Amino acid sequence: MKILITAGPTREPLDPVRYLTNRSSGRMGYALAEAAVAEGHLVDLVSGPVSLIPTDGVKMHFVETAQQMWEKVRQLTLGEPPPQLAIHAAAVADYRPKVVAEQKIKKQADTLILELERNPDVLGSMRGAFGFTGYLVGFAAETQNLVANAQEKLKRKGCDLVIANDVSRKDTGFDSTENEVMLCLPSGETELIPKQSKQTLAREIIRRVVALASQ
Repeated sequence: MKILITAGPTREPLDPVRYLTNRSSGRMGYALAEAAVAEGHLVDLVSGPVSLIPTDGVKMHFVETAQQMWEKVRQLTLGEPPPQLAIHAAAVADYRPKVVAEQKIKKQADTLILELERNPDVLGSMRGAFGFTGYLVGFAAETQNLVANAQEKLKRKGCDLVIANDVSRKDTGFDSTENEVMLCLPSGETELIPKQSKQTLAREIIRRVVALASQ
């Protein structure tokens, strides 16, 4: 099966030396790519800036900003043959600075106001703008109302499955080698996959979503 996976954060520049980003390490997405290749699948991994070593056999596509990730995912989704399964594990910035300074912003006033504008929605573009007809999996990094927010995201973005995790916890998710996730389906059914290493969890997720995508 041909699988498209996104991973890591994006960086939205403020000036030549500063940027807005988040705490995503990319480990979950890279673990999913590694697990998929181990199962014999063809994998395109679109990665934001991370400090990880790509797995042999994974076709890598490196990007920095949300706009770049949107463009690369669009290109791969519209390619021939298109992916049959797409797993969006990246933590894509919702907003970017409206104006990027050409030179380093100097410290002057006691406060600094930044005006932000919306980034393109990578996951939300899959069904409409990109015309993706395969099995679509999104990740929901939440700090409250885990299942309710994941179910709302599933419906709004046309996903077949949303994998939710509580990133307010210190022992899982961002900055951790372990994770615990809730699988949320369109039927309203949910299933908890208990805390374990991201590598072990990735193998379980790949087995499940490939089976669902093959139905």
